[in-house]
Amino acid sequence: MSHLPNGQSALAVALRAVIAGQHLDADASQRALEVIMSGEAPEAQIAGFLTALRMKGETVEEITGAVRAMRARVVPIHVGRDVVLDTCGTGGDGAGTFNISTAVSFVCAAAGVTVAKHGNRAVSSRVGSADVLERLGVRIDLAPEAVVQCITEVGVGFMFAPMHHAALRHAAPTRRALGFRTMLNLLGPMTNPAGATHQLVGIYDPDRLDTVAQVLQRLGTRRAMVVHGDDGLDEVSIAAPTQATVLFDGRTERWVLAPEELGVPRAPLSAVAGGDGAENAALVREVLSGTATGPPTDIVRLNAGCALWVAERVVSVTDGVALATQLLRDGAALAKLDALARLSQELGS
Repeated sequence: MSHLPNGQSALAVALRAVIAGQHLDADASQRALEVIMSGEAPEAQIAGFLTALRMKGETVEEITGAVRAMRARVVPIHVGRDVVLDTCGTGGDGAGTFNISTAVSFVCAAAGVTVAKHGNRAVSSRVGSADVLERLGVRIDLAPEAVVQCITEVGVGFMFAPMHHAALRHAAPTRRALGFRTMLNLLGPMTNPAGATHQLVGIYDPDRLDTVAQVLQRLGTRRAMVVHGDDGLDEVSIAAPTQATVLFDGRTERWVLAPEELGVPRAPLSAVAGGDGAENAALVREVLSGTATGPPTDIVRLNAGCALWVAERVVSVTDGVALATQLLRDGAALAKLDALARLSQELGS
């Protein structure tokens, strides 16, 4: 355990400071997370620290330090590409949509973007990205070198979060017992094992848009779009305008993304609702095949358009939506899914 000269753990010291309403610098936050991930921290201290941070409000410095602690313990993926895109969001919006960002990853791969998809089991959808990919025939439990081979040969690979962030298991019982979102819910999208350089990040809390973008900026992300729909969706919504904090050219800006201004008609969120694993997998496959029409395809086109802009594949989101439409129509996105499923099964056998 990380101890200070007086014999107290860095977590205990940080807990007292946060309870007193003080902000931690990045180093103090990093040391506190290191204690949590060591497995030696008392559950009461973990719960107190996460709760006090939540009540105070986590700062950019505190989240940055926590991300650095997680990145230091990650099981990495070495891709060796200049642009690496991830579409992982925080989850937790409770909207029950189908797996939009998972479908988007295959559209982007079909456009020639290198995609390192980071994900887990169910959070905001009824079925998580890992769950639906399994249903679609993709092995999610591949060793790092096998994931690299998938990314190299297919252009897209999946990294199952628990296999790369094993140290967070020490906080899992506390997180379940607390039953509310904590800083740890924000960390997943910022701790991509492949070191994603470009990210589309959907988050559950509109008040964190600027904070998450600023953390990504400090950590060296080259381009990012952090989004939250006015209807509460942690994706770019087709039912309402979406608030976005965009990181590019070394600065951040606030955008408002209206679907109809980007060539996508509005539709209610009920039109993009998910179901169980089999239903979500069937819907994702139908959208990627180009045979589906209507809101499920539209919301994938919209989010893929944003992701393609983030990945610097197009010069505008509107151009990205047009390219995504073409890739869905001609089946190129489905071909990427099928290729990943085949190769991952070969490598996992």
